[in-house]
Amino acid sequence: MINQYETVFIVTPVLSDAQVKEAVQKVKKILTDGGAEITSEEDWGLKKLAYPIKHKSTGFYNLIEFKSEGALINKLEVEFRRDEKFIRFLTYKMDKHAVAYSDKKKKLKKESNKKED
Repeated sequence: MINQYETVFIVTPVLSDAQVKEAVQKVKKILTDGGAEITSEEDWGLKKLAYPIKHKSTGFYNLIEFKSEGALINKLEVEFRRDEKFIRFLTYKMDKHAVAYSDKKKKLKKESNKKED
């Protein structure tokens, strides 16, 4: 059964912009190779962490929403654990309310972008 998920992950701050983009591309490749459909992605940039993780006080935050089979989540999280570039991650199965909220948020963002043009 196909469900909608969102995964938020934090990339270590010691990487260059190119290396951070490469790490995000790696996650997207794992998802698309596993048959997932990426519905949205957001780069939240460099943010201060609430508490130090692996002696780091900041990290590059990213969010990816996607639709896929549940079996892909395990594969994705194994890759997060193996790669030292990722210092934290959380994958969440969205319920119907979260999906509706996300769709509403995307719609509002599109409308505000149109007004700016």
